[in-house]
Amino acid sequence: MKSAHRFVAQAVLVTSMLAGAATAQALPQAPQAVAAHAVSPERMDRVGQVLQSYVDQGRIAGAVVQIQQDGREVYSATVGWRDKDGKSPMAKDTIFRIASQSKALTSVAIMMLSEDGKLLLSDPVGKYLPEWSKTTVAVANPDGGYSVVPAKRPITIRDLLTHTSGISYGYGTGDQAWKDAGITGWYFADRKEPVSAVVARMAALPMTAQPGEAFVYGYSTDILGVIVEKVSSKTLDAFLAERLIQPLGMKDTSFYLPRDKANRLAAVYAAGEGGLRRADASGQGHYLDGPRIAFSGGAGLLSTAPDYSRFLEMLRRGGELDGRRYLSRKSVELMTSNHLNIPYDPGKGFGLGFSVRTDVGKAGELGSQGEYGWGGAYHSTYWVDPAEGLTVVYMTQLMPAGNIDDHGKLRTLIYQALE
Repeated sequence: MKSAHRFVAQAVLVTSMLAGAATAQALPQAPQAVAAHAVSPERMDRVGQVLQSYVDQGRIAGAVVQIQQDGREVYSATVGWRDKDGKSPMAKDTIFRIASQSKALTSVAIMMLSEDGKLLLSDPVGKYLPEWSKTTVAVANPDGGYSVVPAKRPITIRDLLTHTSGISYGYGTGDQAWKDAGITGWYFADRKEPVSAVVARMAALPMTAQPGEAFVYGYSTDILGVIVEKVSSKTLDAFLAERLIQPLGMKDTSFYLPRDKANRLAAVYAAGEGGLRRADASGQGHYLDGPRIAFSGGAGLLSTAPDYSRFLEMLRRGGELDGRRYLSRKSVELMTSNHLNIPYDPGKGFGLGFSVRTDVGKAGELGSQGEYGWGGAYHSTYWVDPAEGLTVVYMTQLMPAGNIDDHGKLRTLIYQALE
């Protein structure tokens, strides 16, 4: 950060201690309530220093990190460039494609409809989308190829929330059928039809696994988005705006970018042997210039670090923020509990929309039991640690990310700064 031409990381650090255990707000989803938290300003400053080093090494173009503890911002940093080629510096209000971080909002929308009495998590998907009443599964044959067999039971809404529906992103044993149907990958922004039309065609294709028998990451949350539309009689865009985005004050969160915000969208870069290259030409520009028809609940939203931090703080507080309740604390407890009884990831399980840390030792990295979070295809990530009162949002645009280890180091640097 010695060069006058290098964008300098801007970091803000605020530390405070609550006045006493009796005034602390107990968080029902945490393993134990903690009365007071503090961080070391000197040690937390390592976060920005290390992120800047990734910029200096040409491993990321830029990033924004925002850390809150007990509802207060305790650290934020912006490093590098929003657009490296155009020499536009990163800013705290830079807008990012958050891809699968969209899944958390769509999952909350389903829980809201459950609390409205409009659906049950145990309901079969076919109750709302009739073409899904009976589905099939592709089973590999010993001598090659595959057979198509009936699903053993209907896929439920809970299966979709936990990614145990058996529905992939078009990969697996029956992948050729998905390719032939033109349904592969998570990207919807270039489609000239609503997600509901694509989801209707999916139902006739063979799934990757039987419902409830495996964790299969794929279109499940996009199907949930279609269920939200069906049950609420609103587009997913309108429902999320009315029930979550606008009330929470997430002023820069949307499925497509307003024209007057085009100069705030971060460019996408790809990691390669020769360093970073701009990747916008690969088709990721449709958030500004695309058809604007498909609202992908699984991977379609744009947002900022401050906006997404508002959403996470609502969840950390058990479904309430600034005196307004979005979900009951019992629904948040259910969402952030492990629902899997099948192998997933050492020390981790999966709830209703997030991964959940079940064992710190088995996970082998700093964190807390009961922590939950996820990330996005553009290399952004987030987590909530109720035991430490933390919410963490890390935004960057790197796809593919290669062998970069910034997520692991970010986690270590945050936890080493806790007093």
